[in-house]
Amino acid sequence: MTLTTKGTLYGVGLGPGDPELVTVKAARLIGEADVVAYHSARHGRSIARRIAAQYLREGQIEEHLVYPVTTETTEHPGGYAGAMEDFYAESADRIAVHLEAGRNVALLAEGDPLFYSSYMHMHTRLTARFDAVIVPGVTSVSAASAATGTPLVQGDEVLTILPGTLPTAELTRRLADTDAAVIMKLGKSYPEVRQALSETHRLDRAFYVERASTDQQRVLAASEVDESSVPYFSIVMVPGEAAVPRTGGSVAVVGLGPGDLDWITPQARRELAAATDLIGYFPYLDRVGARAGQTRHASDNTDEPARARLACELARQGRAVVVVSSGDPGIFAMATAVLEEAVDWPDVEVRVIPAMTAAQAVASRVGAPLGHDYAVISLSDRLKPWEIIAARVSAAAAADMVIAVYNPASKTRTWQVGEMQKLLLEHRDAATPVVIGRDVAGPNETVRVVALGDLDPGEVDMRCLLIIGSSQTRWHGDTVFTPRNYPG
Repeated sequence: MTLTTKGTLYGVGLGPGDPELVTVKAARLIGEADVVAYHSARHGRSIARRIAAQYLREGQIEEHLVYPVTTETTEHPGGYAGAMEDFYAESADRIAVHLEAGRNVALLAEGDPLFYSSYMHMHTRLTARFDAVIVPGVTSVSAASAATGTPLVQGDEVLTILPGTLPTAELTRRLADTDAAVIMKLGKSYPEVRQALSETHRLDRAFYVERASTDQQRVLAASEVDESSVPYFSIVMVPGEAAVPRTGGSVAVVGLGPGDLDWITPQARRELAAATDLIGYFPYLDRVGARAGQTRHASDNTDEPARARLACELARQGRAVVVVSSGDPGIFAMATAVLEEAVDWPDVEVRVIPAMTAAQAVASRVGAPLGHDYAVISLSDRLKPWEIIAARVSAAAAADMVIAVYNPASKTRTWQVGEMQKLLLEHRDAATPVVIGRDVAGPNETVRVVALGDLDPGEVDMRCLLIIGSSQTRWHGDTVFTPRNYPG
């Protein structure tokens, strides 16, 4: 009795469309296979077979697997999903007959077999019973990138590959959070893709590539595409910032948020990635690191005018400069210093990139103490006299506003918190809650709530932010919140 050896399933990647981009191994296995299987839509014209035609030989069995539905509707009781499930099951059964008989099957796949390919549906259904070999292919991503003649990603840039069929909001979110992107599966989804590109300010530098590597290849600016004629086999390429030609220098003042890397916004990450020069207080620069080719200009936290001047000087030289701030750059931070300096540099563009504030971060740790009107006051008297600070604290307290207190103390400023406490107690009950947030989102974070009368100024330093409640602020255990309504 002779036992039949089972055949092997070969998932053969054909590349993006040009027959000359079929690998040597793929060409050999196509020619050696007993059975060659390929897909097509109901019109019967198989792109895969056309690519592989010159590598086929006489006498081979061909299995033509015709999709029952592509983008049109179906009367199948299970809808599109049900129709496709039945099709894949039937196709797997057809291929299994050959494998059981000992025949090797080359299942052709445009691009790469494991990259958005129909081959995977056969692979998952057959590999429990039969051996399978994957032959990788050149992806359409590589072909489309070559067609644009523009580097897609460089250095440490992050590339994200997205299906254009994602919901618009999700596509927009993911585009905003990456350096470079490839969007596939276009067709009818192109209007939504265009909208996502526009909302993330990527439309002007995105490429549209149609049928990459074939004699029908087209490359256009994504903004110039006729939305009514976009085929499924088209791709949008969004190169990383490093590939974008620079027309001149600029300064972006970027907020990092309070300390948690998860709180850095996608916009801030893009500015940091595109920078040639990073300027800032050295602990802040340490939080973001530096990419290849970037220059760091670290300093202490005192000479803001010097940092602002350096930023403008470098920008005038054509550099892409990022000045880094903790929290939001427009709140007791570097944005004002840079904008003041830039008045004398009218040819230098300055952008301010917002971020989560320290007050928001501290408030979130206890609930919602900033739920009603509040004032933000710095206790530092380096740039304004104490008399002005005291008057503002008293005014905010008399107006019954919650007060977020920045820069409450330092090694050389040790008495201001005590003086502020006295001023507040002239208008607030001693039981008023005070939130003391120290190094929030940092490695040594602590958050405490104490009564205003029990506030110990000796426990407050430069790493702290205080939130003083109003008469309406409520304190329940570890939770503090200020209702939005106020009694009339």
